[in-house]
Amino acid sequence: MHTTIFKSPIRHFIKAKINGGAVLLFVALAAMIIANTSLRDAYDSFFAKEIILQFGDINLFHVHGNNMTFMSLINDALMAIFFFSVGLEIKRELLVGELSNPRKALLPVIAACGGMIVPIVIFTAICPEGTASQGAAIPMATDIAFSLGVLSLLGKKIPLSLKIFLTAFAVVDDIGGIMVIGAFYSSDLVTSYLLWALLFIFLLFIGGKLGINSKLFYIFFGIIVWYLFLNSGIHPTISGVIVAFTVPARPIMNIYKYIGEIRESLKKLPEMNRTNDNKYMLSNSELSILRHVESASDKVISPLQSMDDNLQPLVNYIVMPLFAFANASITFTNFTPSDLGGVTLTVFIALVLGKLIGIFSFTWIAVKYKWLNMPDHMNNKSLFGVAMLGGIGFTVSLFIANLSYAGLPEVGSTLLNQAKMGIIGGSLFAGTCGYLILNYVFKKKTTEN
Repeated sequence: MHTTIFKSPIRHFIKAKINGGAVLLFVALAAMIIANTSLRDAYDSFFAKEIILQFGDINLFHVHGNNMTFMSLINDALMAIFFFSVGLEIKRELLVGELSNPRKALLPVIAACGGMIVPIVIFTAICPEGTASQGAAIPMATDIAFSLGVLSLLGKKIPLSLKIFLTAFAVVDDIGGIMVIGAFYSSDLVTSYLLWALLFIFLLFIGGKLGINSKLFYIFFGIIVWYLFLNSGIHPTISGVIVAFTVPARPIMNIYKYIGEIRESLKKLPEMNRTNDNKYMLSNSELSILRHVESASDKVISPLQSMDDNLQPLVNYIVMPLFAFANASITFTNFTPSDLGGVTLTVFIALVLGKLIGIFSFTWIAVKYKWLNMPDHMNNKSLFGVAMLGGIGFTVSLFIANLSYAGLPEVGSTLLNQAKMGIIGGSLFAGTCGYLILNYVFKKKTTEN
């Protein structure tokens, strides 16, 4: 029973991420094309427009004396929704997913640690001195959507265990990225806002413990927490993760009680006259029974699962495409071969080699010395391929690059553009190589069988 419950959500999650990855790729390409045409000025002015949402004397999108632009709205507000979704995914994985079993969770955790530590070390070792070194965290993340998208191109020959392994260590990567953002990309703290934020977080926590299952409760107070974080100096996207962890994972109704109620309700429904199927209209009593079934179905799904499912289309098809469109614009105006050095080359090497070496070596050592077991249907060759896919950074890498360089005077825009080239170039290279490696490994396996 437990295995069935687990596999269905993970398959649904993987499918959603794959579809979202295809949309992201299209939008990112569109942004790069526009950035190098006469539409560049219109593109920049569009994202520079100020956003005002007034409630009495309070402008929800006003921070530190300035109105937010459309760009900051995407990166600070819409990305909070993305990280809220990530927080729900993390909590789900910790409770019922691959990370719920300590023994099974250890291997993806170890892989993720290697995939975070080694890229940062490589970046720090080869990065030019000065302000460029602020981007050391850029290559530490793996983009779940794009990496799973590459696996989808290989079809059914890729075992589910490999997809789950990749998803699990990418989720741990997200945890690491969130911690880095919270620790290193926050400005001067405003204590009053922070204390109020903590008070509302405590309220959400108590609400979860008391069994408040209203999604509106968590959305309303979650927005308040986000606003307080925005003005406190802590990066507002962190609020999304924290609020997500307060959402209850326990449903109102037990699954077995639900099954019993459904059976009793269905017994009350009369047999339908099969000769008049298309003209059959429900009576008031029948409609009442079906509404009871609908109500019971809502109660058996936890707020966490319900919100996670409802958010997937919003995140995959609106939030992430908007983020990609706003942040993936690489300009090649005044481009010279020297631009391929410095930050571009550093990010490229750290993503491709750092991720590959870190994920593969840490996992191989853990399995070699029998501390842990390799997942079913996986070996060193397929591990090498999936470790290569770990170099697809994209979303979180672009986000951290923006945090690292966007606000720097004079050299900020140059460094950010170079970082984007390194991220997209490294992600494309890692994705292509990972695809070719895994295609060779599993094609060979199929031939042997």
